[in-house]
Amino acid sequence: MSKIAVITDSNSGVTQAQAKELGLFVVPMPFMINEEDYFEDINLTQEQFYEKLEGDANVSTSQPSPDSLMTLWDKVLQDYDQIIYIPMSSGLSGSCQSAHMIAEEEYEGKVFVVDNQRISVTQRQSALDAKAMVDAGLSAEEVVDKLMKCKFESSIYIMLDTLYYLKKGGRITPAAAALGTLLRLKPVLQIQGEKLDAFAKARTSSQGKTIMINAIKADIENRFGGFEDKDFNIAIAYSKDLAAAEEWKKEAEAAFPGVDIHMDPLSLSVSCHIGPGALALAISRKVHF
Repeated sequence: MSKIAVITDSNSGVTQAQAKELGLFVVPMPFMINEEDYFEDINLTQEQFYEKLEGDANVSTSQPSPDSLMTLWDKVLQDYDQIIYIPMSSGLSGSCQSAHMIAEEEYEGKVFVVDNQRISVTQRQSALDAKAMVDAGLSAEEVVDKLMKCKFESSIYIMLDTLYYLKKGGRITPAAAALGTLLRLKPVLQIQGEKLDAFAKARTSSQGKTIMINAIKADIENRFGGFEDKDFNIAIAYSKDLAAAEEWKKEAEAAFPGVDIHMDPLSLSVSCHIGPGALALAISRKVHF
């Protein structure tokens, strides 16, 4: 039987230390900060990232270089026969497409790239699902097929604390940002499938949280077969403010009794566009095998 490794990238929220515990491998995402190269969880911590972001540094994301990917794949293939690689959604980065091309040209039959449109806590869940399927004896092709069949069966809802970073990144106009700030709006964004989109506008954090909880409840009823079977995973994500996130987790647990809710920091690749103080609620369908 083939020995199969599961690799994801640091957008999943899985740290290098956690990867060792979970039996996964993680590609660190590269950042350019004031013209210097950094790699998430290698020479860039969450704390350092927010310090630089809030210091108005010029922060931009990049994709892993072909050389860095191939170096890791080659190293892993010394001990494994095949690799399942789960990068961040192709709708949010070009890294997935690049990985596909390298895998097809240089690693046919050895590296399988899964574009199942995930990021952050839902991407982490996909990596855990893949590892569980591999451990259960499924082939690489079977694992990829299962992950791709439920690729659109997840959602993340994110409430922003500030519009500053969306404006800075050119994702909303300065006029819209000024109006939103004046009205103290807390926009709720959604990642479902390929992109980050506007979902709703809240006037208060409390209203924003209610919007996210109701959105997840609607997903459970309309997309995930109702609450009875608990055929879904729910997770919390946040940017920088751990105390606010822990409070949010308690509220979510009260809204979804009996559901084990995982919590992680939001991917820094998302956080650089939305800034600190964001809270998110995510859902994905359980994979059956």
